[in-house]
Amino acid sequence: MKKTFVVFLCLLLFACGKESPPEEKKAPTPAPEAAAPVKPTLKSVSLDLDAIRKRGTLVALTRFNANSYFLYRGQPMGYEYELLSRLAEHLGVRLEIKVPQKWDDLVPLLYRGKGDIIAANMTVTTGRSEKLQFTRHHTSTRQVLVQKKPENWRKMTRDAIDKKLIRNQHDLIGKKVHVRKGSSYEHRLKNLSEEIGGGIDVVFAGGDLETEALIKQVADGTIEYTVADENIALINQSYHPDLDVKTPVSFPQRIAWAVRPNAPKLLKAVNTWLQQMKTSREPTYYVIYNKYYKNKRLFKKRLKSNFFTTKTGKISPYDNLIQKYAQTINWDWKLLAAQIYQESQFDPKEKSWAGARGLMQVMPKTGKEFGITKLYDPEENLKAGTRLLAWLTDYWKEIPDEDERLKFILASYNAGQGHVQDARRLAQKLGKNPDIWDGNVAESILKKAQKKYYTDEVVRFGYCRGEEPYNYVQEILYTYGQYSRFIK
Repeated sequence: MKKTFVVFLCLLLFACGKESPPEEKKAPTPAPEAAAPVKPTLKSVSLDLDAIRKRGTLVALTRFNANSYFLYRGQPMGYEYELLSRLAEHLGVRLEIKVPQKWDDLVPLLYRGKGDIIAANMTVTTGRSEKLQFTRHHTSTRQVLVQKKPENWRKMTRDAIDKKLIRNQHDLIGKKVHVRKGSSYEHRLKNLSEEIGGGIDVVFAGGDLETEALIKQVADGTIEYTVADENIALINQSYHPDLDVKTPVSFPQRIAWAVRPNAPKLLKAVNTWLQQMKTSREPTYYVIYNKYYKNKRLFKKRLKSNFFTTKTGKISPYDNLIQKYAQTINWDWKLLAAQIYQESQFDPKEKSWAGARGLMQVMPKTGKEFGITKLYDPEENLKAGTRLLAWLTDYWKEIPDEDERLKFILASYNAGQGHVQDARRLAQKLGKNPDIWDGNVAESILKKAQKKYYTDEVVRFGYCRGEEPYNYVQEILYTYGQYSRFIK
């Protein structure tokens, strides 16, 4: 009798382990049977919070998907991306996102100091905890079976649908389930095979394949089954309503970020911040959570949009125009798109406090110099903006290196070539290279906000809030890098 009761209780817990909101009190203990999907052999660098703050950048390693990080209308988005942005702001540093080609690269890159934190919807397991230091969990979920509903499911009762689908985990015996090799899903299925006393045929996908890609293969009918964390599965089900994600294959598990084992200050800072976010009277944390996991209307809007870059390769409504005018100045159109995003976030009606207008924020006086007055017209604005870029390209032809020249062009577009020339003269006076932007002229343009430097005899154009062109160049080149990763 006791044995029967225990079995019944276990089955009840297994069936009722729904995805929970991210409150701390609902955090379950991670499944002890899970093993580590990654076994880095590299020795970890010594790089903690003090070095990160000195560098001024928090480098996060993540993945392209609808949960962690994606582009929508040219703007970076994602549940983990938004949390990371607020963490970086709290730490007083910039956020830099890096997306390795393969999942298996995440931990080695962290160990080598190429990233400071892994934020990739990673499940806390005992195996991973032997190699990584996990932060407090930011949410909890469970693994579910992803399968396709019957073709005429809309005309069927719920009971009739259930009879056509796998609802009892024992029915997975002998079934082929496709998962990424080395993932927590692989280890969960192997342990489940032991638990149900029969073999599940686990078929491995490549290490560079996202869970979302396997979910799509189920929706397309290419494969029958895969496994996903429920939060990811629900996001994708909103795009593929013919998928079923109701059958659990695990107990609830914690999702957390990971840092190097020898970064205790960073770990403490992240944990303190997460705790503050969850207990603050400001509902920011839960607003972000609901935005990505509870609001299905927004899921569908994003996923069906022509400008959900991951799926469509499009950045904005003006891609064709941007491509057309990028050719006139021999630029990669994604670079020009990155500049336009920085200027106006693709809003053709944008007007700055100084009077700059349109997509490329062209000043009326500048527009007239190029014979263009209709600056709220997207094509006319692009025509004016690219003509200014062409003029600046010719102006800076004295900079020998092409990549460096681009930085001078961008800085001049933002602050004017006069201020940039001042910064070059200051750099030379300070023993720096006037033809190199990073660490040389960039540092000098920051100094132009200080009286000691903007009154120097070599400075002809006076005060400049140098932080603006400094950040402008950094942000555009960073965004360009991200666009290039999304769009081959």
